[in-house]
Amino acid sequence: MPGDRLEILQQFVDANPNDCFSRYGIAQEYVKRGDDENAVAQFSKIIEINPDYQAAYYHAGKTLEKLGRSPQAADTYRQGIELANRSGDSHARSELEAALQELGT
Repeated sequence: MPGDRLEILQQFVDANPNDCFSRYGIAQEYVKRGDDENAVAQFSKIIEINPDYQAAYYHAGKTLEKLGRSPQAADTYRQGIELANRSGDSHARSELEAALQELGT
């Protein structure tokens, strides 16, 4: 029987630690499993490796919210909004702005 999704993705990251696509998959798998601390760690590592990985900001912020870390979530959304403005990604910007507004900051 093949290994589970998390194991497979971890093998990809072990082979290439800068593989943000696989790290993103790991983070999402942790979210799905309710392991939000490890998910945040992966999203943070993605942003560290590739600050232009737009999707990591929204999902990191949402996961931080679930952990009750609203100030950190707000900072993450703001960083994502700055990136979206620089890259001209109006869709990402609007999603991040909405998340920040829902947070009440």
